[in-house]
Amino acid sequence: MRRRDLIAGLASVGVVAGGGILVTRGPPTDELVDDAAGDGDRASDGDSTDPAANATADADEDPIELETVEATGSEDGSITVPESGRVTFVDFFATWCAPCKKQMPSLAEAADRVPDEVRFLSVTNELVGRTLSEDELRAWWDDHDGDWLLGVDPTAELNIRYGVSGFPTAVVIDADNRVRWSHEGLASTDELVAQIEAALEGEGGSEDDGNEVETDDTEDGNETGGDDADAGDNASADAEST
Repeated sequence: MRRRDLIAGLASVGVVAGGGILVTRGPPTDELVDDAAGDGDRASDGDSTDPAANATADADEDPIELETVEATGSEDGSITVPESGRVTFVDFFATWCAPCKKQMPSLAEAADRVPDEVRFLSVTNELVGRTLSEDELRAWWDDHDGDWLLGVDPTAELNIRYGVSGFPTAVVIDADNRVRWSHEGLASTDELVAQIEAALEGEGGSEDDGNEVETDDTEDGNETGGDDADAGDNASADAEST
């Protein structure tokens, strides 16, 4: 079975977890949506998981082609994600997701603040044309002031590549196709812009909550070396005194 076909056959279920809603093929039950609204409140307090923990993204992998929808700020067509040589920001969302609605104002502000060289994109894996019509998607988009590129990922292939397990999830990919930052749950405008700008400048954030990752062990080594040197000096001084 082809990988794309396998992905397309994923079960249509959803459960609430850590600051968002787990990925689902279609709208969950009313009870789940009510629970999701509560989780959206927790997300706004900074709850997040590590979406990249299950990611299969590799900088050398072929990009994934997505269809784009004709809507405000978006045109009917297709794009590839990521686009080599260009920083890409992806907002993974669903129209039935309560926290996703709360995220839209911050996304709108961020889209206005980042430079045009950034590919700024929102993606839903809902089955547009089956569980959701294009007109319904456009109406939701307009109701929440969407005004940037809008894509659909009906096979959830992009979600899986970038380890998306809940909505909303934000992912920043640098010009070398590497994930610089990923965050599940609500994020502020300033946080979104800061992470995108960091990718533009070639700096890396964490694949969790946006904090910088310390990967340089040199400082620790110097500190350890410094302690050893002090110990050696003390031992020499003791030997001279005797």
